[in-house]
Amino acid sequence: MAEGAIELKAALPVLFGDNIGTTITAVIASIGATVAARRAALTHVIFNVIGTVIVVSFLGFYTILISNIQTWLDLNPAMTIAFAHGIFNVLNTLIQFPFIGFLALLVTKLVPGEDATVKYKPQHLDPIFINQSPSIALDQAKSEVVHMGEYAIKGLEETSMYLNNNSQKNADMALQLEGALNNLDREITSYLVELSGKHFSENERNNHSTLINSVRDIERIGGDHFENIVELVNYKISNKVDITEQGMIDLNNMFDLTISTVKEAIRALDEMDREAALSVIQKENEIDKMERNYRKKHIIRLNEGVCSGTAGIVFADIISNLERVGDHAVNIADEVLGERQTH
Repeated sequence: MAEGAIELKAALPVLFGDNIGTTITAVIASIGATVAARRAALTHVIFNVIGTVIVVSFLGFYTILISNIQTWLDLNPAMTIAFAHGIFNVLNTLIQFPFIGFLALLVTKLVPGEDATVKYKPQHLDPIFINQSPSIALDQAKSEVVHMGEYAIKGLEETSMYLNNNSQKNADMALQLEGALNNLDREITSYLVELSGKHFSENERNNHSTLINSVRDIERIGGDHFENIVELVNYKISNKVDITEQGMIDLNNMFDLTISTVKEAIRALDEMDREAALSVIQKENEIDKMERNYRKKHIIRLNEGVCSGTAGIVFADIISNLERVGDHAVNIADEVLGERQTH
C-alpha cells in the first residue's frame, strides 16, 4: 500500500501538468480566432493553473484522500487516476465558483477588444406602415433588402479572407452573416407578402415584384454559395490540401470580380440605376469567361502533375460557386431592367 501511495503521489503532479498542457494547445488554436474564443481559452488556462496551485499546496492530503478512495472502492490504477481527475475538477469548480466575476474581469483585461456582431433582425421594417402607409412600407422594405445585400457582400469578403489566411475568425463571421441572411430573407419576404394586397401605383407594383424576387437571390449568395466555399476551405485546411500559387491568384481574381459585380448589383437595386444594371451583366459575362479559362488552366495543371486531384476538386468547386454568385447578381440586375430571366 505504501508503494502504491508513493506511485500515486508521483502520478498526480503529472496529471495536473497534463491538465494545464491541454489548455495551452487550446490557446494556440485560438490564435487568430474571435475575441470570445481567445478569452475562453485563456480562462481555461487560468482556471486549471489556479486549481493546480491550490491542490499541489495540499498534495499530501489530496494523495491520502485518493489513496483511501482507491482502497474503499478497490480501484485499478487507471480508474484511480480517473477519480483523481474528476475530484480535482469538482473541487476546483467549487473553490473558484464565488470568484467567477473576478476571473471574467481579469480575462477581459488580458484580452481586450470586442467581436464584431451581426444583427439578425431587420433594421427598417415597421409593421404599422403596412396598413397606414403602404408606400412608406415599400420604401422600408427596399432599405432592408439593400441592407441584406450589404451583408451578402460582407460575407463574400470574409470568405475571401478565410481562403487566404485560414483564420477561423473570418469563417465564423461569414457563417454569422449567412445566418442573418436566412433570417432577413424570411422577415422581408413575410413583410412584402403582407404588402402584396395593398393599393400601389404601377411603378410601385413593379418595385414590389423586384424586391420580392431579389431577396431570394441575395439569400442564395450566402445560403448556397459563400457558405459552400467556407465548407470547401474547411476541407482544404483539415485535409492539408495545397492549391498552387497560380491557382490562388486565379481564385483571388475571380473573388475580386465577383464581389465587385455583387456590389454593382446592389447599387443598381438601391438606385434603380439601369446603367449600373447593364454593368452587372457585362461583369458577369467576364466572370463566365474567367471561369471557363480557369477551368482550362486547371486541367492543364492537373495533366502536368503540378496540381493534385484533391486540390483540383476544391479549386473547381470554388470557381463554380463564384460563377453562380454572378448569376444571382445578374438576376437582380434583370429585375432593375425589367427583364428577369432566372439563371
